[in-house]
Amino acid sequence: STRFIQKYIDNTASIEPMDRLLILSYTRPTNLEATLYEPVCCLILQGRKETGVGDATVSFGVGESLIVSHETPVVSRVTSATLSQPYIAMILSLDIGLMRSLYEHVGSNELDLGNAKAFNVHKTDQNLIDAFYRYLALAGNPTEEKVLGPIILKEIHFRLLMAPHGGMLRRLLHHNSHESNISRAIKQIRKTFKNPLVIPELAMEVGMSPSSFHKHFKFVTKTTPLQYQKDLRLLEAKRLLSLKSHSVSRTAYEVGYESATQFSREYARKFGVPPRHDLGPV
Repeated sequence: STRFIQKYIDNTASIEPMDRLLILSYTRPTNLEATLYEPVCCLILQGRKETGVGDATVSFGVGESLIVSHETPVVSRVTSATLSQPYIAMILSLDIGLMRSLYEHVGSNELDLGNAKAFNVHKTDQNLIDAFYRYLALAGNPTEEKVLGPIILKEIHFRLLMAPHGGMLRRLLHHNSHESNISRAIKQIRKTFKNPLVIPELAMEVGMSPSSFHKHFKFVTKTTPLQYQKDLRLLEAKRLLSLKSHSVSRTAYEVGYESATQFSREYARKFGVPPRHDLGPV
């Protein structure tokens, strides 16, 4: 129940009571915020949230969960939260290595590879909710965390792998699938996002033709490779500006822009304010 969760929150917006598990709480709706989602499962216990990726938006609430299979730049906001009924969500960072070992045990024959979306919302199975609560209940007991934590974490990953909205996870783990190739491409773009992006080279690197690469990249991420790279650059720029250690023009060049003017224009388009606004007084 949410009352069980409240004792962990203690009026803070976020807390990490267990390895890989974050609890978020808000007492009022939030503004749209751009961020980068790693592979996660977000389970809402109270309130509602809206998440946009590329040209798609999903809205989900109590008892529903969102599975994100690939690292993806998103914009999101809490749409329903009050002082008496705060937004509360549990967010689990997925261990893809653990999931891969489970996938090998289950065998691809038993898994439905359909219903695959990188952002998939579904009503959460009660067994999965119970596993989340059991995992959280270990917090504060080091011996139980150490012994039982990995076991329950394994169960959660197994249930996500088998979930109706886990189709993209299953495809990601399927050897040499388009989705696993795109995952490799994403890692490469993230590693070298400051450099010019040469699509034919990247496509060849992951064993795809440029046209197939474009098509499947858009299917998985809901955006184009160039827009994906641009989002990474702008998110990194926002982080650098928040440190107040870079000027606007230096930040632009630092994240790969050749023109500070173009950078300022695209930054304002994405975040709604010019970069100097986020730099503030130095």
